[in-house]
Amino acid sequence: MESDALITTDPEIQGGTPCFAGTRVPVRSLFDAIKHGRTIDYFLTQFPTVKPEQVKAVLDRANAMLAATGHAA
Repeated sequence: MESDALITTDPEIQGGTPCFAGTRVPVRSLFDAIKHGRTIDYFLTQFPTVKPEQVKAVLDRANAMLAATGHAA
């Protein structure tokens, strides 16, 4: 998945909150779900417009960003 097409912001969608591209689902919703012990499958069930590949790409990007700062798992 192209990184520049992974997350979009648009003032007309969720007030400009970063969302999974092609959806109205805020990326933060994924991290909130994980924080509360929800599985990725549960998240995908709750937000069927988000593709599994998008979730994987967002998590990979977050991990890469943490690795760049020396905080990756």
